[in-house]
Amino acid sequence: MGQFDDQVVLITGAARGQGRAHAVGFAEQGASIVALDACAPVDGIRYALASKEDLAETADLVKRAGGEILTRIADVRAQSDLDEAVSEALAAFGRIDHVIANAGVFSHAPKTWEMTEETWTTTVDIDLNGVWRTCKAAIPAMIEGGRGGSITITASSNGYRGEHGHPAYNASKLGIVALMRVLAAELGEHSIRVNTIHPTTVKTPLMWNDELVSIFAPGETTRTISIDDWWEGMVGMNILPIGAMEAEDITRVVQFLASDAGRYITASEIPIDAGYIMKMGNQG
Repeated sequence: MGQFDDQVVLITGAARGQGRAHAVGFAEQGASIVALDACAPVDGIRYALASKEDLAETADLVKRAGGEILTRIADVRAQSDLDEAVSEALAAFGRIDHVIANAGVFSHAPKTWEMTEETWTTTVDIDLNGVWRTCKAAIPAMIEGGRGGSITITASSNGYRGEHGHPAYNASKLGIVALMRVLAAELGEHSIRVNTIHPTTVKTPLMWNDELVSIFAPGETTRTISIDDWWEGMVGMNILPIGAMEAEDITRVVQFLASDAGRYITASEIPIDAGYIMKMGNQG
C-alpha cells in the first residue's frame, strides 16, 4: 500500500526534469497522475523545451511504476488548455487531490533593461501567470471534492539576492510567493494547503543546455565541458558540499508536503537549497 493510494496528482511541466520525477515518485506511492506539458518550442526562450516524446516517456515510466496516468498537451499560457485537462482528469479519475504547479522556463539578459519584451513577457506568462491559471483551473474541483488536499508551487532559491541577468525569472519566482500566501489564506477553510518549494540547482535539462552553460561558463558548451564537471563546478554556491541535486531529492520533499505528515504546513516557503540562500543571500 502506498501513502497516496486512490489519490490523484496533477502536475504541470511533467514531460521531463522535476515534473517527471514527481510523476514517477507519486505513482510509486499509489497515486494516479495527470501529466501536463506544452511539448513545444516557445518564442523568446533560447533552449530546447520538452517534446511529445518526453511526455510519452514520462507516461511509460509511470506505468512501469504501477501507476495510472492521463497525459495531455497543455500550455500554461492557455486557460482553455488547463480547464480542458482538469475536466478530462475528473472524467477519468473523479477527483484531484494534489496539484504540483511546476512548469517553468529560464531566461537571461545582461541587464534588466536589455531584455526583450518578448522574453520578459513569455517568462512571466509561464512562470507566474501559468501558476495562477493552473490553480484557477484546479481549485474549484478540489473545493467541490471536499477532501482537502495540497498545492505545491515550484519557486526557486534564485531571487533571494541581487541576481544579475535573470530579471523576469527572479520576479516571477518571488511573485509566486505572494500568490501562494493569498491562496493559502483563501483555501485554509477548505483544508487545502498551499506552499512553495525553493530548490537550488537541480540536475535537469533546464540547467544542462548550451544556452545555460554559455551564461554561467562563458566560452563553454555542452560539447566542451563534461556534465559531471558542470554539476561539480557549482559546489561553491551551497553550504553543503554538493553542486546540484537530483530531481528525486525534490520529489521527496513535495511528497512530504502532500502527505499526512505535512498536514499542518501551509503558507510556507520551503527551501531545498543545500544552504544556497543563506550563503549567497548577501552577494550580488
